[in-house]
Amino acid sequence: MVNSLGKAKEGRGKSNFINTHRESVPKIVEKIIYEADVIIEVLDARFIEKTRNIELENIVKKLGKKLIYIFNKSDLVNVAHMKEKIELEDLRPGIFFSSKDRKGSAVLKKLIKIEAGKIDKDSVNIGVIGYPNTGKSSLINLLVGRSIARVSSEAGHTKGMQKIKISNGIYLIDTPGIIPVAEKIYGERIRTRHLQIGAITWDRAKNPDMVVLNLMKEFPNVIEEYYKIDTKGDIEALIEQLGRKLHYLRKGNEVDEDRTAKKILRDWQEGRIRIRGFS
Repeated sequence: MVNSLGKAKEGRGKSNFINTHRESVPKIVEKIIYEADVIIEVLDARFIEKTRNIELENIVKKLGKKLIYIFNKSDLVNVAHMKEKIELEDLRPGIFFSSKDRKGSAVLKKLIKIEAGKIDKDSVNIGVIGYPNTGKSSLINLLVGRSIARVSSEAGHTKGMQKIKISNGIYLIDTPGIIPVAEKIYGERIRTRHLQIGAITWDRAKNPDMVVLNLMKEFPNVIEEYYKIDTKGDIEALIEQLGRKLHYLRKGNEVDEDRTAKKILRDWQEGRIRIRGFS
């Protein structure tokens, strides 16, 4: 079967942007799954289960294709503790990866070459999938050795497909972040989870204080320790004290609660608040 994705431009690190503006994101990602030879699913190491797309994983497995799990942003977690959880979940092969600390790229490159060597084709495509803002583009840039994939902390920044050569006969295909179809109709619980994992960016939060409250319940003391404010889990006290500390005030010397809560969400999504003791 002819590979409809075509060939990338020659030369290491060069990309071929594929114009797919007429296709919906789900169709783009579905095309990658069917036509790629190996699939890499990029997960947030802080929220492995919450960033798995079981819907897509099942399609990959049904087609009998190799699925590699990448636990990205591993610099934000306690890796030793996480490895115990990964053994239970049996997510193999899985690699702890950190674009920030430049860890895991050599292991992933080696695994990609091993899997590519098992495929009797002159050109092997490696599809990269994952939720928005899990770090797919940063991972690709580290593998290529230069900034070639578009990177942003804004969820949904990648709009189309990029096909990028990483070595002779091996190409990575970057795709837009995809949210499972079952989660497209946002309820408050789903929206809160998407804000927690960064699939929805902090500036689009409608009730940021409720998202922060859920984070405080799931990860006790982590946020308070980061800001050096002890409120014993009291969200109102945290926002009041932090807002005054940051001078986020409105007329009448009142704390701007929305701005303060969004500041916490931004620090959370951009990895400033770490959860090493809990993950």
